[in-house]
Amino acid sequence: MSTNQTVLITGGTGDIGRRLTQLLLQQGYQVAYLSRSNKSIPDVTVYQWDIKKGHLDPQAIATADHIIHLAGAGIADERWTDQRKEEILKSRTQSTDLLTQALTKNKHHVKSFIASSAIGYYGADTGDRPMTETSVGGTDFMAQVVRAWERSEEQVAALGIRTVKLRTGVVLTMTGGALPKLAQPVKLGAGAPIGSGQQYISWIHLDDLCRMYMQALTDESWQGVYNAVAPSPVTNETLTRAIADVLHRPMILPNIPTFVIKLLYGEMAIVVTGGNYVLNKRIAEETSFTYQFTDVGTALENLLLNG
Repeated sequence: MSTNQTVLITGGTGDIGRRLTQLLLQQGYQVAYLSRSNKSIPDVTVYQWDIKKGHLDPQAIATADHIIHLAGAGIADERWTDQRKEEILKSRTQSTDLLTQALTKNKHHVKSFIASSAIGYYGADTGDRPMTETSVGGTDFMAQVVRAWERSEEQVAALGIRTVKLRTGVVLTMTGGALPKLAQPVKLGAGAPIGSGQQYISWIHLDDLCRMYMQALTDESWQGVYNAVAPSPVTNETLTRAIADVLHRPMILPNIPTFVIKLLYGEMAIVVTGGNYVLNKRIAEETSFTYQFTDVGTALENLLLNG
């Protein structure tokens, strides 16, 4: 496939951005990044921005056909001090505000704005209640962050640009995130479910998520909020046992008590002790998207045995 279209990506050097860049380049897209660094990246045009100073190279907006907005400080990278919480929120809202200002002030031909969001919108722990795109949002810290994040993304939609928000679940990849942290103790024979083990994990394979972004770029029927999760959420215990099965390791230890996780991670512990049963209702019913990985065992084999 050959295309002269340029996709401008924020947060392009993260796990999702790197894989998405590979796939876009394979499909013949031109790829550009907005980055704090002026470091060159092979096959990618790098434009600079500084969110805190409110600077964004206008050439990035002038040359873009589509924008994929992935920028944001990692939710589970550090303990949630007050300062870290503020950084998690502002890295999402201020970056989107800066993009909106640039789109308002500069001449451009941007056709679509595909933005990252998170299933944290529903709350960090919603038990086994099925959540769809129309479910009421939560009230805890994560829910407040995602609500503010999506509200900032609506500013772009208000400019008349087709806007898609992908509420992303737990992304399975060996380059970062939850899976390497879960797999390492299993490899050492020390794998165990966390807490009750019955908390649900709404997961998605990295490649399926990237393919969702790409379909959202090209299919103009995509609009608004979608739950970017695989069709079959699994419990923490099921996921841990599936990792052990793929790696041919035993599961002999008792569950790790919730209080231990809270001692280690403080308030951020809710990221692993809580759970969400999120359904991909709009993806399944309103789009032609087809998953490569609908079964967590197959997804884990692909990642753990090939990565």
